[in-house]
Amino acid sequence: MGLRKCGGCLSCLLIPLAFWSIVINVLLYLFPDGKTWYASNNNLLNNYVWYFEGICFSGIMMLLLAALLIILDREIFSRCCQSESCTKTYRSVISVVLSLLGIAFSGYSLIISTLGLVQGPYCKTPAGWEYIFKDTAGSYLMDRTAWSECSEPAYVAEWTIILFSVLIALSGLQMLICFLKVIAELKRILCGTYPVHIQPGLI
Repeated sequence: MGLRKCGGCLSCLLIPLAFWSIVINVLLYLFPDGKTWYASNNNLLNNYVWYFEGICFSGIMMLLLAALLIILDREIFSRCCQSESCTKTYRSVISVVLSLLGIAFSGYSLIISTLGLVQGPYCKTPAGWEYIFKDTAGSYLMDRTAWSECSEPAYVAEWTIILFSVLIALSGLQMLICFLKVIAELKRILCGTYPVHIQPGLI
């Protein structure tokens, strides 16, 4: 019952999560070591940053979905069908489709961010510029002493780990919210939340 009453709340929660996803992805893209010089050279950033998972998918696309879901949660489409029951069911079906798209978008962002975190930063080592942690299968995350092997950009390992981890958390929350939204709308459609009108001659 709580999910049914708070469908609009769930949609509103997507907005700040989307804004933070954009901010985090911009930080990954523009400011490693606090300098924009690395972004001007395409070869000096983690290649997964260029998928713009936080800006496009869990950012802009999620903002658009959230706006549509909030509109659908309000009494705006009352003229779509001849009966109130039909209108509400129609809105719920659209909300389910949009929420499933939200799961796909945030899932994409989560997968790309996880791959970027496991691969690690592209940094300068005594052997040159390379993905020094590429073959560690993410074990470098627990080995703080290994992070110092990246001499440039400064603190790039910490930068990459923190920001990709935040993107993963934001995408995971978006997926959870969209999943709860799907459940809430399906319960409305399938469990009789909306009134059903039966013609007398059919019984």
